[in-house]
Amino acid sequence: MEKSLQRTNITFTILSLLAISHMFNDTLQSIIPAIYPLLKNSLALTFTQVGLINLVYQMSSSIFQPIIGLITDKKPQPYSLPVGMTLSMIGIISLAFASDFFYTLIAVFFIGLGSSIFHPEASRLAYLASGGKYGLAQSIFQVGGNFGSSIGPLIALWIITPYGQKNISWLAIIALIAIGVMLIINKWYKANISRLKSRNTVIKKNSDSTETNSNNIPKSKVIIAIVILLILVFSKYVYMTSLTSYYTFYLINKFNISIHDAQLYLFAFLFAIAAGTIIGGPVGDRIGRKYVIWFSILGTAPFALMMPYANLMWTCILSIIIGLILSSAFSAILIYAQELVPGKVGLIGGLFFGLAFGIAGIASAILGRIADHTGIQYVYSICSFLPLLGLAASFLPNTKKRKS
Repeated sequence: MEKSLQRTNITFTILSLLAISHMFNDTLQSIIPAIYPLLKNSLALTFTQVGLINLVYQMSSSIFQPIIGLITDKKPQPYSLPVGMTLSMIGIISLAFASDFFYTLIAVFFIGLGSSIFHPEASRLAYLASGGKYGLAQSIFQVGGNFGSSIGPLIALWIITPYGQKNISWLAIIALIAIGVMLIINKWYKANISRLKSRNTVIKKNSDSTETNSNNIPKSKVIIAIVILLILVFSKYVYMTSLTSYYTFYLINKFNISIHDAQLYLFAFLFAIAAGTIIGGPVGDRIGRKYVIWFSILGTAPFALMMPYANLMWTCILSIIIGLILSSAFSAILIYAQELVPGKVGLIGGLFFGLAFGIAGIASAILGRIADHTGIQYVYSICSFLPLLGLAASFLPNTKKRKS
């Protein structure tokens, strides 16, 4: 009993440190969209160029993730977390001194590359430290990242916007602290890596000897389910991009408020995402992930459809409600996919994190182009219909709940 309790405490400590690492990682990355208005003014950028900056950042965050996940499934790399954070630190320092559009692209590329290395292995660590409560573990991991994302606008508001772009370089201190936390995690990872290898060997033998996975779902239906999940990720992240990348511009354009106030509204939305993330995982552990996915994306639709026609107060309220509901989807989607394809935690983590960032980057560039030609308010009108794709979740098969 004492030994079991000790193991639980160690596991919770690792999950907490992972959440803190995710918070630091996403805090650095969230600085990019938070300072778009500042960069647009100081570098005289168009909406199309803002979209391209986000495209380069998101693509470097996404393209490499499935590849890294596939490689680390075969050979886990404990030190990939601090390596990724070091690359992000290089990008942050470069962004502080970027003097034109081209150097800004290089800086955000390094920040995105660091994220691409961080997420697959960190997701595997959360899975390994879960003690069988995969949804709860993934939610703890995710809420750290989402909370970090919500801090970005405040840092931009209090440190960067009033004093200038060069103050971004101070964020290197956050990166150094994060590297220290990650080195502590690596010691636990190296000590427990044999558990991961032996479990993957058993799962591989079982999957090779049958045409179904551990949930007795035929492989043909698994493929269909993965495609549906990708459609849902598309719906979620294109709509999310319209909010995270252009929300400040939308508020400034429609309601004629200051950059200062727009960044506060963005913080409220991002904080709602962080608060809502913790719900999806444990609820999915109890009632089934399919229902959480369905409610999270489709349940956003009525509020999304109302928001383009709301006044400033209701726009803020609706965005908070949308953030709370929509944020519960990703943990449920990720664990659901990992249950469909057991033994490929890194690949699935890299695929879905990578796809999320990739879709967000491409969508940001396209939406920026549309905004240049038709106006930012039109972008929100067409994006409000995207959550209706949540209807596709009704075709997902049920997966049985795992025992610890």
